[in-house]
Amino acid sequence: MVGNSSQASLSREVKLFRNNKSQAVRIPADFELPGDRVMIHREGDRLVLEPIRRKNILEVLASLEPLGPDDQFPDIDDTLLPPKAIDL
Repeated sequence: MVGNSSQASLSREVKLFRNNKSQAVRIPADFELPGDRVMIHREGDRLVLEPIRRKNILEVLASLEPLGPDDQFPDIDDTLLPPKAIDL
């Protein structure tokens, strides 16, 4: 288990257990990771857990490619009648 770099030097022995057909480990509170999902990968004999940081809407929008010419809004038909004023 690896937390952030300030916790990387800390270690503790914990038990492994079975959860249906998966092997699992209970992470102690002082090693708690943010969120509810992690990425896991192997580095030799080690398993490394990394929290998945969710992007906020501004980060998602900033990562999008600009629309191409075929994806633009169509021109508005100028032959339409102007809107009528409505008294409420």
